[in-house]
Amino acid sequence: MGPSRPPLAAPPFRRQLRRRPLSRPSAASSLFADKFASKFVVKIIVRPRERFPAIRLSRIDHRRPSIWDGWASMDRTASLEHAISQLPSAMTNRSKAVMRRIICFSHEENLFNLLALWVKAMHPKRCEWLSVLKELKRMEISLFFEAMEFALTEESFEANVRDYTKLIDTYAKHRRLEDAQTAFQSMKTRGFPCDQVTLTVLVNMYSRAGDLRRAQEAFQDLKLLRSPPDKRAYGSMVMAYVRAGNLNLAESLLKEMEAEEVFAGSEVYKAMLRAFSMDGDAGGAQRVFDAIQFAGIVPDCKLCALLVNAYCVAGNSDGARSTVENMRAAGLEPNAKCVALMLGAYRRENKLEKALSFLMELERDGVAIEAEAAEVLAQWLRQLGVAGELDAGLSEFLAVKGGTES
Repeated sequence: MGPSRPPLAAPPFRRQLRRRPLSRPSAASSLFADKFASKFVVKIIVRPRERFPAIRLSRIDHRRPSIWDGWASMDRTASLEHAISQLPSAMTNRSKAVMRRIICFSHEENLFNLLALWVKAMHPKRCEWLSVLKELKRMEISLFFEAMEFALTEESFEANVRDYTKLIDTYAKHRRLEDAQTAFQSMKTRGFPCDQVTLTVLVNMYSRAGDLRRAQEAFQDLKLLRSPPDKRAYGSMVMAYVRAGNLNLAESLLKEMEAEEVFAGSEVYKAMLRAFSMDGDAGGAQRVFDAIQFAGIVPDCKLCALLVNAYCVAGNSDGARSTVENMRAAGLEPNAKCVALMLGAYRRENKLEKALSFLMELERDGVAIEAEAAEVLAQWLRQLGVAGELDAGLSEFLAVKGGTES
């Protein structure tokens, strides 16, 4: 047995340099980093002592494989960059941070969780909430609805009754009646008062939806308040009666408005006039037409045509002729619809002489007979069996007129 080897000498002691540990990021930042760091297109950069991670978009390096085969493309990145560049410059950094994240991950991330993390990490103010909601409403209305529902439950948003009113009104404009009802019930549950503005929005919403009963209930609650209903509330209620076919109540409410010196918009009067006209109620149409002038609205040819139609449907060609004469006296030239209606009324009453006299007056005043009126006259002459050369002349006129219009 040979001599034993001496033990290996211990390596000389080297002093280990102690590096200063990096400060640990916050819990919110770590969560974001763990969740999205694997994304290839969007880089998430967590810096020390930073409460919310920064987002930076980078173009794809095609020299190495991407874990996002179809989604991560140059076009997608460019579209995200463009969307982020459209954010208002007046937005605070907090608002921009969450908007960047929503733009990048709104189709993959639960919006409620994202907003909750934003609130926990950055404690936004109400003005920042409002700027984010405004941008979401501009970008995509569904995202706005989700974010608004979440914001109404957050203390940092400082929700008030007007926020609920705007949400209900937006739901109503997009025909989401059930969601509007849910928002209204939530508002009442949280103890917010139902003021004049909210009730006006409800009347308008139920009127558009054709729910006459609920519109009446909201309108009665509105009348119990100290402030009387305004122009919009009255107009919405009138339209609710018109849509329900109850023209008598609509006209009564119109008179009540006149007593309060509140006048509806021209679209409300036009809807009432059209309803009376289609029913052939010449008296009701004339009363609404007079109310239009009393409200300071100058009638145009379309409104006059509705009144002429009411008289024609009622079989009163003399009343229709008087309306046309009043139009001409006021400086309004009868349009093709009015002339065709007059000829149709004379045809039903078999008053050929009056029809020819009417046409001669128009010709003398330089009013051209349009294709619609000429066709009515041609059919009438065929019915009488006296078309002949006159019918051929009218056909030639229609051909020339059609070529001119095209």
